[in-house]
Amino acid sequence: VQLQASGGGSVQAGGFLRLSCAASRRTFSNYAVGWFRRAPGKEREFVAAISTNGGSTYYADSVKGRFTLSRDNAANTVTLQMNTLKPEDTAVYYCASDPWFSALGMTVESSTLDYWGLGTLVTVSS
Repeated sequence: VQLQASGGGSVQAGGFLRLSCAASRRTFSNYAVGWFRRAPGKEREFVAAISTNGGSTYYADSVKGRFTLSRDNAANTVTLQMNTLKPEDTAVYYCASDPWFSALGMTVESSTLDYWGLGTLVTVSS
C-alpha cells in the first residue's frame, strides 16, 4: 500500500488545516490508520488513529478536542481535521498503516508499522 499525505501548510495560531491520507489500494479499508508527527528537534509522536471502519478513534492528549480523524473507505482516504492550531503543532505529519496493527496499538507503537506516507509540513505561527 502506498500512502500519500497532503494538506499541510502555514497558518496562524487559532487557524485550521485539513490533512488527507490517500491510499493506493482498496484493501486499505481493512487497515487501521494512524497520524504521527515529528517536530523540529523532537522524537516522532503519536497524534491520532482510526479503526478500519472508523468506529473507534484515539487521540493524543495534546490534540484531543481540537483534532478530528475520519475516513472514507469508498475513497480510500483518511482525513485529519485540525482546528485551533497552536505553534506547538508545528511538525511534519505522517500517516501510516499496517494490516497487523489496530488503531489502539498505534497509540503505543509505531516503529514497526509497514506503510508510511512521505509527510506533509504544518507550520503554525504565533
